[in-house]
Parts: sequence; structure tokens; C-alpha cells
Amino acid sequence: MFVIDSLLVKIALIGVIGIGAQWVAWRTNKPAIALMLIAGIIAGPILGLIDPERDFGDLREPIIKLAVAIILFEGGLSLKFRELRQAGLAVFMLVFVGVPIGWALGTAAAYYGAGLPFELAALFGGVMVVTGPTVIAPMLRSLNIAPRVKHMLKWEAIVNDPIGALLAVAIYAYITHGGAQADSIGIATDVVAASMVAILLGGAAGFALTEAFPRGWVPEYLKAPVLLTTVIAVFVLSDLILHETGLITVTVMGVVMANRETYSTHMLQRFKEDLTVLLVSGVFVILSATLDWEVVQNFQLRFVIFLLLLLFVVRPLTIMIALLFTRIPFKERLFVAWIAPRGIVAVAVIGLFALRLTDYGIAGAEALVPLSFGVVIATILAHGFTAAAFARWLGLDRGKGDGVLLVGANSWTIAFAEFIKKQDRKILIADPSQLALRRARRSEIPVYYGDILDEAHDDSLDMGEYQQLIAATDNDSYNALVCSELAPEIGHDRVSRMIGASRNGNQRRGRVFTLAGTPIETQLDRLQAGWSFGRTRITDKFSYADFVERMKASGGDSLAVVRASGDLLIFSAQHRPSIDAGDTIWTFVPPDIPQPRKAADVDESATQGV
Repeated sequence: MFVIDSLLVKIALIGVIGIGAQWVAWRTNKPAIALMLIAGIIAGPILGLIDPERDFGDLREPIIKLAVAIILFEGGLSLKFRELRQAGLAVFMLVFVGVPIGWALGTAAAYYGAGLPFELAALFGGVMVVTGPTVIAPMLRSLNIAPRVKHMLKWEAIVNDPIGALLAVAIYAYITHGGAQADSIGIATDVVAASMVAILLGGAAGFALTEAFPRGWVPEYLKAPVLLTTVIAVFVLSDLILHETGLITVTVMGVVMANRETYSTHMLQRFKEDLTVLLVSGVFVILSATLDWEVVQNFQLRFVIFLLLLLFVVRPLTIMIALLFTRIPFKERLFVAWIAPRGIVAVAVIGLFALRLTDYGIAGAEALVPLSFGVVIATILAHGFTAAAFARWLGLDRGKGDGVLLVGANSWTIAFAEFIKKQDRKILIADPSQLALRRARRSEIPVYYGDILDEAHDDSLDMGEYQQLIAATDNDSYNALVCSELAPEIGHDRVSRMIGASRNGNQRRGRVFTLAGTPIETQLDRLQAGWSFGRTRITDKFSYADFVERMKASGGDSLAVVRASGDLLIFSAQHRPSIDAGDTIWTFVPPDIPQPRKAADVDESATQGV
């Protein structure tokens, strides 16, 4: 066991471990939450580098609660009502039908399977209706499935989190106020009243900020700090009224702000997303490091029965009954029925009430902590490592997006789109002008009418289907804006722009499309002069060096390379992908491009013009 005395070093270590686990997950395409859980267990009970109870003392609980509040607010900030156009009825059924059914079945499983006393089983079953946005979000990020399924899982996770906490509050109040002798109606009235106050407080805070920000009452540099401070303040205020109602307040506040214009939405959301990634990493490491060997030893064999019931009976029955009378296809219902990982809220709420109930002298309360960790570990590993495979088995996985999204409809982008379409790749041209899109429609090119900056987050445009985005309008500033706004969502290595002739040579902002950084005006002139798109396959006999010599002789432009694996990489003025035998290069060449001297030097499909 290693001992580190410096708290500052431990805080840094938590950050490094959490973010490092997320980076490894990104590189290996493994569920980030599972790797963070494993990393926390290694750093905590195994190596003894981190002991949150010893290191943070009384600060551990408020740190986790504030982090959960910010995470839930960020989740609410992603809930836009337009998403409900496809999944509205399903979300309604999951919340208002699924929660009571899930609570009842979870209580029965905890009572008969885990052997908990009925009151504790009811408390535990209430918390188990949550599915954890901190776990669902990273999992959905790595899946390319229908937006409707993603919206169902996302809304369920974020909305049910505070509901599950409130159910636990109600049962806790029932237990501590005398059990069967308690005034059940009075307790329910208190919980409902506190919940309504929390909803009003969250709605008022969200409305106030969305009024203040557009009116210029808060300067731009203070908007993010004001937002963060307000989230913490309303959470604490609501929590003082009744424990755990703060979770409702911040969720409602996020939803209100998500559906009202602030004129800084993208900036604020990026700030919250970055902060949430950091908080999720830190909190999960802290929670998993909290486990000790005594807790592990208290995990009894009968708990395994409960876990099996939770995974294979409670969740599937809950979803199938809740969605029985909806039009959701059976395969999508089956997928939602399997995906239910629990996360921070489940552990934090159970840990809080287990401590209070143990101090209160309730028999069996000490079993709640190991059972809650067992649920989190089992569901994260079971669902995190099988979600992608299960989606493929059901036929819901649409595979890695291989399409190209061209922003701007003009003669050159339409000709390029025709070429891409012939390569059997998905193509889409987006433009806010119906007139500009008319020729693309005549060429049977899929089009999207609208400003890409307004519609990119709409469920009708799934950005996951596109491997590359190229902004190619005649407005250089707009091209740069599109790339800077969408790069965080799509990936900085997957967005590029064309420049105007007046900006030729000034290529500092973002990736400039084509190896030569050719302006759009020049490409339009070349197209008019008879230039055409082609592809050249690099082989052992016709190397990339041979290709470069040939392109120098012709003066052609290198556009992109298709790997043997099917991945598409863009040539830019700042970056040239490495080229290997078996790769195919897309080019834009003049009509008099010289052909290889001998056909045997090149694969028979090495050069094909359009």
C-alpha cells in the first residue's frame, strides 16, 4: 500500500486518473465509465493511493452533491423539447408508467432477492429507477444508433434521477417518522409541496437568466461564472427546503434554459460540457475509491440473486410494460430494456441514506452500501461492454458514419457531391438558399435546407452519420465560423473549410481544405475550364512518390484519401495524411493530366475520372 500525505497531490491524481481513463476509453473504444470505475478501485482499495473518507473528511459529501447538481443541470441543458417530436410519448410512458412499475418490481426484487427489510427494500427500489446520465451520456456518445433511441435513454436518465432521489426521501421520512405509525399522507404532502417549490425555483432561475443574458445585463466574460454560481445557489437553497429536491431544481433550470434563447447557448453549453467531463471523472474516481475490503466482504451471495433479477427481470418488464401501447419498434424497446446502467446519483443517494439509517439504528441498513456498489459495478460492466454488440445484433447499429457533409451549394460542391455519391458514400449538401439547392436536387443529391449552425443539433440532422464536414461557401468568415462552432461536436480533425481568394495565404484559422489550400473561386474557374474529379489507388507498383510526381506535372489538387479500412481523411494545407499501399486518393485534375507510361504500373482501377 502506498501512502501520499499531500491532499494537493491526491486531488491532482484524481484528475489525472479520471481524465486518463476517459482518454484510454476514447483510444480503445471501450466504455469510459467502466474504465473510470476500474481505475478508481485500483487507486483506492487496491493501492491505497486515495482514501476519500480519510482525505476529504466532512467535505466529501458536499463535494459529491454539488458535482452531481452541476452534472444534472448540464444534462437538463441538453433536453430540448423538439427532441420529443419522435420520442415524446415514449418518454412520457417511461417516466409516468415506467417509474411506478420499476419501483414496485425493484422493491420486490430487493425484498425477496436481497433479503432486505420491506422499508429498506422500498427505499432501495426507489433509487433503482434512476439510470444515471453520467453513465448513459458517455455510452451513447460511442454508439451510432437512431436518434429516437438516444433521446429516450437520455430523457429517461436525466428526468428519473431526481424522481428516484425523491422516492428515497419519501421512504426515508416514512421510516424515521415511525414506519406504519407515520402520517403517510402528511409525508407525501410535504414531499409533493417541496417538489413543486423546487420546480418553481428552478424554472424561475432559468427564466431569469434567459431574460438577463440577451438583454446585456451580464457581460459575456461573466456569463459562465454567473451561471455556475446560480446553479449552486438554487441547488443549495432548494436542498435546505427538503433534502434531494435540489436535484429537481437544477434539472428544471437546465431544461428551461435549453428551450429559451440566450444568444450564448453554444458557449455556455461547451463550458458546462467541459466542466461536466471533469466532474464526472473526479466523482466516479472518488466514489469507486471509497470502496474498502470490509464493504466488499459484506457483499453476500444473496445479493447476486437481486442483481440477476434487476438485470433480467425488473428492467425488461418495466420497459416492455411502459412502452406496450406505443409505436416504438420491438427491437428498439428491447435495446432500451437492456440499457440501464446506474451511476453517481444511485451511489451518492444510497450512501447518504445508509449512513443516516445506520446511525438511526435501522437493522439491515449497513447492507445498502455494498449492494449499491454491486449494482453500479454490475450494470456498468454488463451494459457498458455489451451495448455496442447488442445494438449490432438487433440491427440498430448504423455503423461508423462514413458520409461527407458539404456546407454551401455551388457548381463545385455539387460536382464534388456527384463524385462522392458514385463512391457509394453518404453525401449531403446544406444551404439556407432554396435556389442554390435547386441544381443539387436535379442531380438527385440529398440536400438540407437551412443554416447548419441552427439545425446541427436538431434531431432531423444526425451529425453522427458524417465522417467529414467541409464548409465551402463563398463567405470565408462563415466557413470559419461553421468549423469553429461544430468542431467540438464532430471533431477538429473532421472539419475543414475552403478559403476565399482574398484570404489566400492567410490560413491560420482552422484546417483549410485541399493540400494546396486552393480558394473556392479558383476551383470554380477550374471546373468551368474542364477539370474533373478522379481517384488514384496507391499500390506497391505505383507508390505515393510516383503519384506526387504525376500531380506536380499536371498541377492537380489532392483532396482526400480513403483508407483500405474505409476511413476517409481530408488533405489540408496544414496536414497531409500518411499514405500506404491500398489507399485511394481523391483528386481534382485538369483535362490534360498525363497518364502512366505503362498500364502495368498501376492497378487497373488506379485512375478513374468522372
